[in-house]
Formats: sequence, C-alpha cells, structure tokens
Amino acid sequence: MPKIRSSRTKRAPEGFDEIEPTLKEFQIKMKDAENDPHEGKRKVEALWPIFRLHHQRSRYVYELFYKRKAISKELYEFLLKQGYADGNLIAKWKKSGYEKVCCLRCIQPKDTNFGTTCVCRVPRDKLEEGKVVECIHCGCRGCSSGSGAGSAGTKGAVAAASSSSSSRD
Repeated sequence: MPKIRSSRTKRAPEGFDEIEPTLKEFQIKMKDAENDPHEGKRKVEALWPIFRLHHQRSRYVYELFYKRKAISKELYEFLLKQGYADGNLIAKWKKSGYEKVCCLRCIQPKDTNFGTTCVCRVPRDKLEEGKVVECIHCGCRGCSSGSGAGSAGTKGAVAAASSSSSSRD
C-alpha cells in the first residue's frame, strides 16, 4: 500500500497528477479486495485478488517507465519509494526468462514441497494435454516466458507453417 501523504511528506514530482487517478483506482480496488468476504474460499484463495492487483499496479508503473517512457526517472523512483510498485518484482521483469512472472513467491524454491519453482512457471507445452494449472500462491494460470509460454508456442506455429507449405507442393 502507498504511504499516506502528510504535510511533512516530500512533494510528488512532476507528472504524478497525470497518473494519480489510475493509481487511486487501483487503491480502491485493493481496498475492495481486502474487504471482500472470504467465506467458502480456501485460505490461499482469499489472497489471490490482492496478488493480482499488486501485479497489475506494478506492471502499470513498469510499462509507463520502461516500455512507453511516459514518466521520468524521478517520478519512477518516487512511486517505488512510496509503495505504488514492487521494485523487486520489476527487477525480475527486466531479466530474461522472467518477463511475465506473476509474483516473487512463484520463483522461490523454499515455498514449494520439492524445492523447485511453482507449477505456473512450467511452459504449457511441457504440461499434460488438457491439464488446468493454477498456482497455489497467487492463482496464476501460467506466467512462464519462452517458446511454450503462450496458448500456441512458437514451436507449434513453425511446425504448422512448415506442414501447410509442404502440403501445397
């Protein structure tokens, strides 16, 4: 959660006014998720909406700074310091192979039974056909990067293209 601003808090850098409505919207959604009734849900399922919103808010800040270059470095550092985004998660997104990671708990081997990463980090082409994967930590259904990450991996697309071109001959 972002820190509460008071008269002693450092003034927000230029450009904060433009993204503040979106950040306030995330804050309202986060409060709703925290106050949401959790009867009938497993203990871990009650936290999934909070993890998703945390991811979305951090991704929003990440894309503003790194992808669209719409905010200054000063504003980016202010947002990290004030708690609007998770700096550790953003640091992972900058590394190869972790571009789509959903949360830091999914890549920590100490949180799993067998000392490996979470099942949502396994590419879809490596899983059994028709198996629905759902992370126990955050409810993610697949955040692996690479060839088998999407619904149709690049290997499948290349194989389909080569088979269709060979059938035309």
